[in-house]
Amino acid sequence: MGSVAINFMNRRHFLLTTAGAAACLVPRGALANLADPADSWRTYEVTTDIDILHPDGVTRVWAPLPLPATTPFQRLLDSRSHAEGGRAEIRTLGSGTTVLAASWPAGVEPRVSLTHRIATRDLTVDFKRPARTSPADRATLAPYLRPTSLQPTDGIVGETARTITRGAGSDLEKARAIYDWVVDNTFRDPTVQGCGLGDIRFMLESGDLGGKCADINALYAGLARAAGLPARDVYGVRVGPSRRGFKSLGISTSDATRAQHCRAEVYLRPYGWVPVDPADVGKVALEEPPGHLSPESEPVQRARAMLFGSWEMNWMAYNYSHNVQLPGAQHVGDLGFLLYPQCETADGLIDSLAPDQFRYRITARQV
Repeated sequence: MGSVAINFMNRRHFLLTTAGAAACLVPRGALANLADPADSWRTYEVTTDIDILHPDGVTRVWAPLPLPATTPFQRLLDSRSHAEGGRAEIRTLGSGTTVLAASWPAGVEPRVSLTHRIATRDLTVDFKRPARTSPADRATLAPYLRPTSLQPTDGIVGETARTITRGAGSDLEKARAIYDWVVDNTFRDPTVQGCGLGDIRFMLESGDLGGKCADINALYAGLARAAGLPARDVYGVRVGPSRRGFKSLGISTSDATRAQHCRAEVYLRPYGWVPVDPADVGKVALEEPPGHLSPESEPVQRARAMLFGSWEMNWMAYNYSHNVQLPGAQHVGDLGFLLYPQCETADGLIDSLAPDQFRYRITARQV
């Protein structure tokens, strides 16, 4: 078969909106010329190249794609992909998640390349001012109150949430109490593979509250749901250095291959979706030079204050999904979440964190 190249978003189909102004169509590349204030939009180009080193029979690959919906912090400007000798299509899963699904017949060397251009801007919620947007309705928020396989809301999770929020009056007070508890009781464990598993019942029952972002921020989201607050994990990848003085919260080169990062959001009336990231407080404590900082140190305290209600958008969001069913998969059941590229051959699912079998490289640059 010949090569397959697909362009699944019109390159001129993106809007830049500003408060008090009408939406306007922006030519490609215009966002990169904006000034550098914290609320300005920045454009990144992110490329993922995937090679399957030992294909056997039909090979299938799935790669998460950036959030297709516009948000206050991210716009998808353009996406392209190329699957030499194979077939590729864009599939939409639950929660609006989009994936590239590619396949190759036996005897073909599977390779695929994806390139995305996104615009991002930092997001900070002003808790002294209510949001200008209309509140979300119950049906929209309902999925973010339901338990998932990794985030149950009953048993020890519900009991812990009730203990944490006892005495809290408003939803904001509940959300802040859960954030403070997670920051105070969890820690970043550098021995955990990838971003972690996100099995919050196991974390609480075992008393082992060490982990990485997909563990710690999942714990926040699960406890928030158990407390009656809509909440969700947001899976993505860091794409640039931090401009807020945290070397540990960005990438220093164009190589983002191991820069995957999960964040969280909690829905609070009247503010809308509020960004939080207790896991990165632990990352600052462990990794910010010179390392192993005390909780009382200035960088950790600054990160703690910043990461309740604010995200620095040197990061690209993929999706909110849990219990993911990969379209067309023959050997894969539900995935707890979709953060890394996935692959299966006749031998079954290949470990996406095993570079001797499944090689991919993510590069990112600001343009």
